[in-house]
Amino acid sequence: MSDPDRLKQVDALLDGLDDVLPPPHVRAQLRLAANLTQQDVADAVGVKRLAVVRWELGKSHPRRPQRDAYIHLLKRLAERFPAAAESNAGMPTPASESRGSG
Repeated sequence: MSDPDRLKQVDALLDGLDDVLPPPHVRAQLRLAANLTQQDVADAVGVKRLAVVRWELGKSHPRRPQRDAYIHLLKRLAERFPAAAESNAGMPTPASESRGSG
């Protein structure tokens, strides 16, 4: 296999990574960082608010073409709010979860 063919394979592999959704809690963090409501996101993507609720809870996943629009929105939000895009941002740590041992 020639080098240009390998580069095309690598590009195809990387392009496939663009279609990956962040974890549900990160989706909500990004939305909140931008001060957007679930209804704002639903209107922009073309779904009902309940769909966004379920996506942020991890109970369902968006389907095309809404998935593409949702991923695009999340990527743009992650560029603007990189701290919110971190998977552990806003998540309780083991120390903060413990309520004292008796």
